[in-house]
Amino acid sequence: MAATHPVQVPTQVKDPQLVQRRRRQLVDAAVHLFIEKGFHKTTTRQLAKAAGISIGSLYEYVSCKEDVLYLVCEAIHAEIERGVAEGLERAKGGKHPLAEVIREYLLVCHRMNDHVLLIYQETQSLPPQWCKRVLDNEVRITGLFTAVLVQLMDAGDLPRMSGPSVDLIAHNIAVLGHMWTFRRWFLARHYSIDSYIDMQTRAILGMCRSPGEVDI
Repeated sequence: MAATHPVQVPTQVKDPQLVQRRRRQLVDAAVHLFIEKGFHKTTTRQLAKAAGISIGSLYEYVSCKEDVLYLVCEAIHAEIERGVAEGLERAKGGKHPLAEVIREYLLVCHRMNDHVLLIYQETQSLPPQWCKRVLDNEVRITGLFTAVLVQLMDAGDLPRMSGPSVDLIAHNIAVLGHMWTFRRWFLARHYSIDSYIDMQTRAILGMCRSPGEVDI
């Protein structure tokens, strides 16, 4: 399983735990403000106040509000990686590994719905180097699902499928989380997150069949 990539946003603070804690405060404050006011209309002073720190302290942890937006992306990706790892660990108790991974991923998207929506609305506001890193991370997260599928095929828990089929299923899993975020205004009226997870998991498991089992 790929390890979480370290955050590369510069900081003047030497204590990693303090940096993590303050940046988490900034991320949580930023999600609320960026959605309420818009990224471009939100000032760093407003961010600092909402996070409960001084404007001077803010600049010890980030250099600009684009850094904070990037940290929102990093928070999402780190939470997804943690969820995938926990899903695989829980599957050792006898549950289907892929079902557990899908469940954890969709629960992360449910919990961080505002974060995910914000990133898709404002990624274009990031400097090119951060934007590329966010897109690379999206590909890397999809790669986690590919790796899980390959691992399960090697273990005999899934039938052998072609590389393109595996990649497409991995992208389908990724998009299911996005769909809950973008369409929750409608979906939540008709499905609980648990029923959504159950139905979508059955659909994905149905895709993981040997070619000879599929009628088109």
